Amino acid sequence: MKTLYIAEALASGEGRDGNARTNDGKLDVALASPVELGGNGEGTNPEQLFAAGYAACFHSALRLVGRKERVDLSDSAVAAKIHFGALTDSEGYGLAAELEIALPALDRGTAEQLMAKAHQICPYSNATRGNMAVDLKLVEFAA
Repeated sequence: MKTLYIAEALASGEGRDGNARTNDGKLDVALASPVELGGNGEGTNPEQLFAAGYAACFHSALRLVGRKERVDLSDSAVAAKIHFGALTDSEGYGLAAELEIALPALDRGTAEQLMAKAHQICPYSNATRGNMAVDLKLVEFAA
């Protein structure tokens, strides 16, 4: 891989209950385990950060492919849901992703082709491929 950019972040404190910040100071967040996992939920968590990053990155990939295909991307949006859970076939925990993709200006066939092409070039999709389940869903409105 030819590196084009390096993002740097530091997590400190108690891991999921601590702080995360980037070296440039543009992101500085309190971390807290969600209530569903026994935490107080008073901060963000790694899964929310991953969901935001994946949604933004996949939407960018869609827009890039859409421009090349010269299709109407009006009101396009991507929502990511990151599932966190205990692995069933081994010890530890894992993640799965659902991407809800809204491409309201396109017919279903064109939208599905665009989604598949974006999934091939999105860095998050490439990083997760073969490592976690990623379900792409075409929806009327991403929420």
